[in-house]
Amino acid sequence: MQTPMPNKPLMRRSFLGSALAFAGVAALPMPALALTEAGAKKLVDQLVGEINRVIASGKSESAMIRDFERIFVQFADVSIMARYALGNDARSASQAQLNAFTQAFQGYIARKYGRRFREFIGGTVEVTSTRRIKSGYEIRSIAKLRGEAPFEVTFLVSDKSGRDKFFNMFIEGVNLLLTERTEIGAMLDRRKGNIDQLTADLSKLG
Repeated sequence: MQTPMPNKPLMRRSFLGSALAFAGVAALPMPALALTEAGAKKLVDQLVGEINRVIASGKSESAMIRDFERIFVQFADVSIMARYALGNDARSASQAQLNAFTQAFQGYIARKYGRRFREFIGGTVEVTSTRRIKSGYEIRSIAKLRGEAPFEVTFLVSDKSGRDKFFNMFIEGVNLLLTERTEIGAMLDRRKGNIDQLTADLSKLG
């Protein structure tokens, strides 16, 4: 069973959003670090560099997907993002259920968007500005892909997990984390709120 895929232009933007915006797994508790503008920008610069290297690597699709998941784990706050995607049901889930869902969510995102890597060969993403916000920093960038007009990609970065991680992003103003929450919420509704069934099915989707 697979979820419907959007049209190609939207899919390109959605893929880039997830590829660049989702990554990072829950780390052991650490003392809070003071997030700085330079640190936030450095994180996004490193993330963009990793994505660009994978795109240009010429690897097979399956190898690219593995690399994408590695980047996802390294740079994003997956634990926070997975809980948000699960919505209010995360409050009633056990820790074991949350851990299993987070793992499934991570693989789901990698498979769902990782197969689009080849479409970005020859493209670039450039950081253009940074701005302090209540939750951390907003990093704006411009994506330039072959055959498409440039479009804006915005990352939100915080250090609430004890490390600098991005926890959401916007593609031309579209909130990708909210989009995933809506889609996963619909999946959960179809399973009558059964988180274990959702997790099992999510591990096969994408």
